Amino acid sequence: MARKKIVFVIVEGPSDDTAFGVLLNRIYDKNMVHIEIMHGDITSDLSVNASNIVSHIGNVVKAYADANHYDKSHFKEVIHLIDMDGAYISDENILEDRSVQKPVYSLIDIRTANPNTIVQRNARKRENIDRICSCLKIWAIPYSAYYMSSNLDHVLYGKLNSTDDEKEDDAYMFAKQYKNNISGFIEYITDSDFSVSNDFKESWEYIKKDFHSLERHTNFGICFKEIREKVEKNKF
Repeated sequence: MARKKIVFVIVEGPSDDTAFGVLLNRIYDKNMVHIEIMHGDITSDLSVNASNIVSHIGNVVKAYADANHYDKSHFKEVIHLIDMDGAYISDENILEDRSVQKPVYSLIDIRTANPNTIVQRNARKRENIDRICSCLKIWAIPYSAYYMSSNLDHVLYGKLNSTDDEKEDDAYMFAKQYKNNISGFIEYITDSDFSVSNDFKESWEYIKKDFHSLERHTNFGICFKEIREKVEKNKF
């Protein structure tokens, strides 16, 4: 029997793992899913830029491989889920609001006590996302970046500005809802009105326009196109 290969999934926080971990393990049942929680946004990290982000992600994969005595041949693919955080909106829609302690997102603007900080963050995110959204391999392993706009909570639950506790509670309920209904999950992520599930390149072009990086959109459904037939046939 062939050895299971690793589907290496990079996410920002623990609630992402809660929401998707059990579902991805069922979808990729003939392989082994590892969820790598970054505890932060790699695309806005001050130490990361367009010239080193690919190697930075590669080092994350290599560190896991080294710790578990794997090499690149043990990996099937790398899936990277990215929160858009309104990265592509105009700077004029980043508004000063001294009353807020952390950035507050809406469908048309970001309110923050320090607009220049968000302007600089968005510039970093755009530079890094532009580099990796068309990247095909990391450490010679197939790689695909998918977006959640403005973030995972927005896409999955229709909520903006959730607290950490709300994120975890909603993620748990989402996983509970779909863990025995994988075809329902794939239909939800692929065919909802927020799904951008056409051509991969076109999906990235779409999210960079107008206010789309603040609006509720995801192209994650494209990830499941090849296996959807199997899921539908088996009716998980």
